Amino acid sequence: MKLGEYIEKFGRTIFEAPLAAGARPDEPPELAEIRLAVLDTVKEKSYRSGARKVFPYDLLRVHLQGIEQAQFGTFSSRFFRQYLEQEVRNSLRAAGCRYPENLRVDVEAAVGLPPRDGRWVSVAAGSQELAGPAPRPAARLVIREGEANVPEILLDKARINIGRVVDVYRSEGLFRRNDLAFEAENEINRTVSREHAHIQYDRTTGEYRLFNDRWHDRTPGGECGTWIVRDGMSLEVHRTPRGAKLEAGDEIHFGRAVVVFEA
Repeated sequence: MKLGEYIEKFGRTIFEAPLAAGARPDEPPELAEIRLAVLDTVKEKSYRSGARKVFPYDLLRVHLQGIEQAQFGTFSSRFFRQYLEQEVRNSLRAAGCRYPENLRVDVEAAVGLPPRDGRWVSVAAGSQELAGPAPRPAARLVIREGEANVPEILLDKARINIGRVVDVYRSEGLFRRNDLAFEAENEINRTVSREHAHIQYDRTTGEYRLFNDRWHDRTPGGECGTWIVRDGMSLEVHRTPRGAKLEAGDEIHFGRAVVVFEA
């Protein structure tokens, strides 16, 4: 069974099953190797304090090298990180081991040839506070539906504006300049507002966040105009101060125009 199929098959029950040291039926060998590496690190870094064992670290970093391009999306997905995180929590609970409530698992996957020494999986335990903000990941938007001024755009600025035209004027003059503009006159582009949305990078959390800039009807049934499709589910992004966190592979809809967030 392929890795992606296995994750999908067991995804709905995985949060109820404790981490097992042995292999599971039909489990891909690469997933078993990652699981056991994480489990071994947790066991190694735990110690006894009084009557109970303690795992003091709130961050586990999993580094994967030499990943095939076809598997990169699975290993770098939000769900895979949650999968490992919940496995660790279940394992610690089953062992009666205390651990920080904010325990987090980060996964860093790199596409390329396998390392010469064969050690493609490594796991390190540490502190979120000491780790500090993660380096800004390279990210971009790729146009899937609609005709924009560029086929794709790097998110290399603090703020990226998205709208119908490049320059937005109000009575006072030039008010805003859109980096990604759906200017061409066609049916899809006409569903994009002049000041539709923007994306900002949060240096503190290391997140890209999407904000809806449209003034839309807030009554029941009113059109939002901006939403994300993730893991087959649609998430409306309303006009709020917090916006919505973007995940690699998110399909972002601005009206009927569609872009893909790649990170």
